[in-house]
Amino acid sequence: MALNLLKLCVGADSPDDLAAFIANRLAMSGGTHHWHVTRMVPKRTDELLDGGSLYWVIRGSVQARQAITGIEPFTDDAGIGRCRIMLDPTLVLTRHQPKRPFQGWRYLRAEDAPSDVMIHGEAGDGLPPELSIALQELGVL
Repeated sequence: MALNLLKLCVGADSPDDLAAFIANRLAMSGGTHHWHVTRMVPKRTDELLDGGSLYWVIRGSVQARQAITGIEPFTDDAGIGRCRIMLDPTLVLTRHQPKRPFQGWRYLRAEDAPSDVMIHGEAGDGLPPELSIALQELGVL
């Protein structure tokens, strides 16, 4: 069973902000690569690469995910070991799941991950995002 990572999305106020960042990163790399750099290298890489995703916590709740396509440890210019988590650029919106702040990343078991709602940019259920979130919190959606 796939294992996932959970990470705070610093600097983005919405999935739209994250999608704009992804588009910018793709433009800078010529449309070939998208990644997130971390200090620590995950120890359970085989499980992460077996269909795992990086789930993004935006403004206090999990709101989106990206499939993990690779894990690349490297040493930066200052001689510090880092890890490049290679990501599929497709942003998948998920049901909102509240999360408290934390540092770094955390493992997220598949059974604890929120379900997908739609791929960013697709037509949704037609509800305004605020109403959709409120209905999810009430357990209606």
